Amino acid sequence: MSDSLQTFMTGLQGSTSGFLRISVLCLILPVLVLSQSLTQPWLNYSHNPQHTALSAVQSQALNRIKWQTLVDLAPRYSGNELLIHYGSPLVTAGNSVIVPVKTGAVDGFRVDVRNGADGSLKYSLSTDYSLPPHNWTPSFGPVLTVRNRLYWAGAGGTVYYRDQPDSTTGPSGQIAFYGNATYASGSAVFNNNVRISTPLIADRYGSVFFGYVVLGSNPANLSSGIARIDYTGAGSFVTAVAAAGGDNAITEVAMNCAPTLSNDQRTLYFAVSSGSAGYLAAVSATTLAPAGHVRLRDPRTGSDAQISDDGTATPMVGPDNDVFYGVLENPLGTHNYRGWLLHFDSTLTQIKTPGSFGWDDTPSVVPSKLVPSYQGSSLYLVLTKYNNYAGVGGDGVNRVAILDPDAGQSDSISGITVMKEVITVAGPTPDLEDRPSFPNAVKEWCINSAAVDPFSKSALVNNEDGVLYRWDFTANALTQSIVLTPGLGEAYTPTLIGVDGTVYAINNATLFAVGQ
Repeated sequence: MSDSLQTFMTGLQGSTSGFLRISVLCLILPVLVLSQSLTQPWLNYSHNPQHTALSAVQSQALNRIKWQTLVDLAPRYSGNELLIHYGSPLVTAGNSVIVPVKTGAVDGFRVDVRNGADGSLKYSLSTDYSLPPHNWTPSFGPVLTVRNRLYWAGAGGTVYYRDQPDSTTGPSGQIAFYGNATYASGSAVFNNNVRISTPLIADRYGSVFFGYVVLGSNPANLSSGIARIDYTGAGSFVTAVAAAGGDNAITEVAMNCAPTLSNDQRTLYFAVSSGSAGYLAAVSATTLAPAGHVRLRDPRTGSDAQISDDGTATPMVGPDNDVFYGVLENPLGTHNYRGWLLHFDSTLTQIKTPGSFGWDDTPSVVPSKLVPSYQGSSLYLVLTKYNNYAGVGGDGVNRVAILDPDAGQSDSISGITVMKEVITVAGPTPDLEDRPSFPNAVKEWCINSAAVDPFSKSALVNNEDGVLYRWDFTANALTQSIVLTPGLGEAYTPTLIGVDGTVYAINNATLFAVGQ
């Protein structure tokens, strides 16, 4: 079992080619609903506001590290581990890379904007943002909009913005979702008691959404919830309690849970929690009026599933509008600390077959035609981490998997019906710490979202052995790799693909740009 899982358990228990690219993609996916955001650069966590991580650009070969830069200037190690969730980098249409940077040991952030070609610094943007109370350090996640505006978190639940992010200068400002005049009248109180607690996301109109937590009384009488700021700067919000149908036990939007939009961008999904259990909620993306909610339950026991503030699980909306969200099992440990990937229809009224792994993971979409060996009828598949942690019931053979959301098989751990495994691949590096007791144990996969390249029929997956791999779906093999670091037990991180095909991955507090 990895040190990072052990620590977690202890805490719980105590461009010109654009037309051609899009045309090819449409040939691959002739019957799927393609979100408008799929044609955009990497603007959101997991690429688009549906969080599918499906790239519109072919990735470059993993031949060399083109450049690298720190994303943490003062990393705090716990022994030989780094239990920090770093915000996802973003990429503009002009190939500027937006890099969220942690500057202090406990708090402090900035945003660096770098040239995607060589990593040279264009400029930096400051912020007075402070983290909410936490165990594992939460992510600081900015967002780019289709209107070419960059937003990032500020103090008191405010957001900063900067237009023309590819240029060294541009219009900028600060917006409070509850009103700038209200913020100005009590900024010190708001700064102490209101904190953004999720990555920001943006819709196709330029509106942004994020979760926030309220720690104490404030002049606006805010309580924890989801905020929306439209492209004009007008703000609105819905409380977590209201989104949960009035359940007063709910205290927060799940930490690190980026809100997620339906394909028509009319519905917003997010998880709300009492700190340990809660609901998946749906609201109108324009008015934030509650539209539905479902209690998140362990599919084997029927007990409330565990929603951990130490994870980064975020809903993903598939091309058919089904919603997927990862949780931990209850009782803890009864599913080897793998959790479950819960699966619902778009209205959250129909519970569908779960996946057999959900902890700290956002699944990615894999169009079924990208997997030549697939013989089923589903139009798309889902890619998920599939670790099987040694020492807590698992055998240490940690995998990534592509699952069929519309077909089932018996779960080898619990015996219930779970999504059918289509292909899986195990980590290649022996875990020497676990091997004395678990002879086949390998290092964990270290992704909370994996970039999918439909052109090469592959995904880019990061591992705790310090290596970035290409998982080829045709060969079902790891066909390319590049060493980034000697390896480290760390919180899971995303991979992404830039507008020029450069692959980006974070390992040991460093962002690596990899390509030809």
